[in-house]
Amino acid sequence: MALNTGWSGSPALKKRFIIASLAALAIFVLLFLRLWYLQIIRADAYQALSEKNRTRYIPIAAPRGSIVDRDGHMLVDNRPAFRIAALRQEVEDPEKLLARMAELLDLDLAILQKRWAAGRRFPRYRPVPLADDVSRSVLEQVMEHSVELPGILTEVRPVRFYPYGESAAHLFGYLGEITEEELRAAPYRAYHAGDFVGKNGLEKVFEQYLNGIPGERRVEVDVQGKKLRILKTQEPVPGNRVTLTINRDLQLATEAAFGDQAGAAVALDVRTGEVLAMVSKPGYDPSLFARGITGQEWVELLHNPLDPLQNRALKGQYPPGSIFKIVTVLAALESGQATARTKVNCQGELTVGNRTFRCWKKGGHGITDLKKALQESCDVWFYEVGQQVGIDRIAAMARRLGLGTPTGLELTGERQGLIPDQQWKQQKFNDRWYRGETLIASIGQGYILTTPLQLATLMATVANGGTVLRPYLVKRIEDMAGKVRQETKPQVVQQAHLDQSHLDVLRRGLEAVVNEPRGTAWLSRIKELPFAGKTGTSQVVHQRKRRKRDAEIPYRLRDHALFTAYAPAANPEIAVAVVVEHGSHGSTAAAPIARAMFDSYFKLQPPPANGAFEGD
Repeated sequence: MALNTGWSGSPALKKRFIIASLAALAIFVLLFLRLWYLQIIRADAYQALSEKNRTRYIPIAAPRGSIVDRDGHMLVDNRPAFRIAALRQEVEDPEKLLARMAELLDLDLAILQKRWAAGRRFPRYRPVPLADDVSRSVLEQVMEHSVELPGILTEVRPVRFYPYGESAAHLFGYLGEITEEELRAAPYRAYHAGDFVGKNGLEKVFEQYLNGIPGERRVEVDVQGKKLRILKTQEPVPGNRVTLTINRDLQLATEAAFGDQAGAAVALDVRTGEVLAMVSKPGYDPSLFARGITGQEWVELLHNPLDPLQNRALKGQYPPGSIFKIVTVLAALESGQATARTKVNCQGELTVGNRTFRCWKKGGHGITDLKKALQESCDVWFYEVGQQVGIDRIAAMARRLGLGTPTGLELTGERQGLIPDQQWKQQKFNDRWYRGETLIASIGQGYILTTPLQLATLMATVANGGTVLRPYLVKRIEDMAGKVRQETKPQVVQQAHLDQSHLDVLRRGLEAVVNEPRGTAWLSRIKELPFAGKTGTSQVVHQRKRRKRDAEIPYRLRDHALFTAYAPAANPEIAVAVVVEHGSHGSTAAAPIARAMFDSYFKLQPPPANGAFEGD
């Protein structure tokens, strides 16, 4: 008997079976297609996603380039600092995490919340800084509780280190967190939110050389975000090394000589224009900015009445006082209005019209020639001669010597000073120039303004024979392999075209200021190093009617003290300018600082304390 292998059910059951089979087949086809799509078409994308889930990319900050003096002494470097940060993508409960971190870091919760909120502008893969430059004990405490702190990272990052504290802070400038405006600017396209950049001084001007190239570390983590191993490290590239023209020992000696006084000093190499020292007092500690300055610290700096953030050496504008007599002498000699034998009888004052112009020495200097006029800084001699020369010729000589215009130093914000003449006053005040204004201009008062850097350039020009050189601070820039990226050579701005015989007359007078009795800087002379100089005193307020002792005059009303000099007198190498705000007399306040600068530069022994000649 044959078997029946066909379908024996009802037609309805047979139909349901076929439908179920087709449905199952469709499901398997769909599953196959989905698996094919996931494993073939989207394989690379999901592989990357899987890799991302198990790895973290930790940025490594690049050390900024170091700054050294002309002899290779380290002036600005980097030191390692510990940072506590958080990865937002791994933090499920920010409030709980921040509350716990506030306890461990001993910080106000509001501060951490503010930093967390600020970190939202970072890409999610970039850690949000919570605390910078923490101590090792705090770091260890955080690491001990790492299991209960998901997303918390500990980083070591380079922080600017200033081995000499406030020294040369105005040259170096300071760092600050990059702003949104800067991020949109072309020079900062490679930067990220949270990066620190130069905000002032050399740090800002040479940002492109000092800033390095950040690195990156790829780390494998477990499901809790705990680091298992380092997969790959791309080391950062440090910034370039900047070698300055500054002489470290001279810089420190000048700052020490100032003590607590406010003012500025500049030393230049008269042969090249290299800045050997540049001091502005008072200063500030740039490390405050390197670690992140607090609001209170910033307010204290801004509201300090002595304005420690201002670089007085190139931004401070002062009447040059009797320093300007150098200009008047050269203008008088060139115009033929005076010679070395021109004599004036100084009786302590000169009356012109209905106004009396006084000499600093109440009893007068008697019969005075050009050399004596410089040596003892006789104002009346310059009143008489200056009115014969005229303001326009005096102003023209000042400009030839580099006054009244920025010197061209690399730092930003340099002020140009002011050298007035008849045309300037007509344009400025719509008024003519008066005879009495020429008299006070001839001794560096009135409208005239100069910076300490300009005064140093003036003295360097006299010392080198009439060549106005551009001062510069950066000698060269090298990468880590020693390849020179930039090198600065001496640059001539202009020639003053000074007659050698006129220079000789002027120099004899400047040497007498220091090296002959009755010279206003006689007590600052150096026996083994004859040098030339000129003292100066510039009025802060109008000529006083009262004759009080300096100690009885309020500090803010005391005259500024100035001194410029070059050394050695016979074969000059270095020129200096010193301004002591409210120092009263150049001979007693500014000249001793210049002497200390020469002592340091030429490695001489400082003099014993002695009395002071109270002069101009």
